[in-house]
Amino acid sequence: MTDTRTRTRLAHTSQLGDRALEEIRSLLDAAFDGDFSDEDFEHGLGGMHALVHQDGELVAHGSVVQRRVVHGGAALRTGYVEAVAVREGYRRRGLGNAVMGGLEGVIARAYVLGALSASDEGAALYAGRGWRVWGGEIGALSPGGPLRLPEEEGSTYVWTPPGGVRPDPTGRLDFDWRDGDVL
Repeated sequence: MTDTRTRTRLAHTSQLGDRALEEIRSLLDAAFDGDFSDEDFEHGLGGMHALVHQDGELVAHGSVVQRRVVHGGAALRTGYVEAVAVREGYRRRGLGNAVMGGLEGVIARAYVLGALSASDEGAALYAGRGWRVWGGEIGALSPGGPLRLPEEEGSTYVWTPPGGVRPDPTGRLDFDWRDGDVL
C-alpha cells in the first residue's frame, strides 16, 4: 500500500529532463543488479513512463512504448511494457501495481493490445493483474524474414484492454525487430 508521501505520475519521454532519465537509469541498474544494458534502456524510451516517487526519491518505474505485432495477417498497434522496476527496500508495498495501473490506463486508451516479457520475479505481478501467458508461438520480423523465438514462449504476456483485439491464443505473435533483445 502506498502512503501520502508517495506520488505517481505519467510522463512522455519528451517531458523528462536529463536528471529524470539519469534517475530512471540508476534505478534500473540497481534493480537489475547491473544487468540492464544500454539497448534495454533504449527500448524503454519514446513512450509513456509511470514514475513513483516517495519523499522525492524515484522508487518505481515502468514504461509503455508502441510496437507492431503481426497476428493472423494483421499488424496490431501494441503497447509494450518495458523497464518495470521497484527499488530494493520498497518492494511488496503495491508500487509495482501502481506502475502497472498507470501503464494499463495508457494501453487502454491508445492501443488494441498490451504485451510484455516477464522475468520469473515479475510474473506474479502481471498474472495477478489479468495479464496472460501467450499460449502460441512467439516470433519476430527480422531483417532476414520471420524468425521464431522459442526462448520467449512461456514468458511473453498479453493483456487485452476493453474494446481491444482478442487474438487467437493458439496463434503466433510476430513482434517488430529491434536491436538487442527483441522482446
